[in-house]
Amino acid sequence: MSDAADSFENSALLLFFNATTWDGVAENDSTSPATEWDLGLHTSSPGDSGNQTTNEIGYTSYAREQVNRNSGGFTVSGNAASLTANVDFTAGTGGSGTASHMGLGTDASGTGTLYLFGTVTPNIVCGDGVTPRLTTSTQFTLD
Repeated sequence: MSDAADSFENSALLLFFNATTWDGVAENDSTSPATEWDLGLHTSSPGDSGNQTTNEIGYTSYAREQVNRNSGGFTVSGNAASLTANVDFTAGTGGSGTASHMGLGTDASGTGTLYLFGTVTPNIVCGDGVTPRLTTSTQFTLD
């Protein structure tokens, strides 16, 4: 097993979350780069081999939320990328479920490719009249 240096973690996160060139290594796709990532909620870990629908919450009216792939969507500092602003999901009009995990992927709906996932603390009990919110303390970290 190997560890990543802090400079690697920061550069990789800046490239992925903010489309920032990684000098001498990589630059953002110049033809059709991703301009946003789609954030979803999950009732348990989607796991390393999961996709965006794996254990995805299913309360009535639920939909994934798009977050801009730039500094307006994510703030990168050190080995962590945080939401720049709170993300509110559609209020539930029925159903239920507890969001214990979040996932970040390529598609607004359907299977999609899941790139990152992590725990939601505290868990969010979802259902009728509840508007789930991920706050600016929500982070994806590399370590």
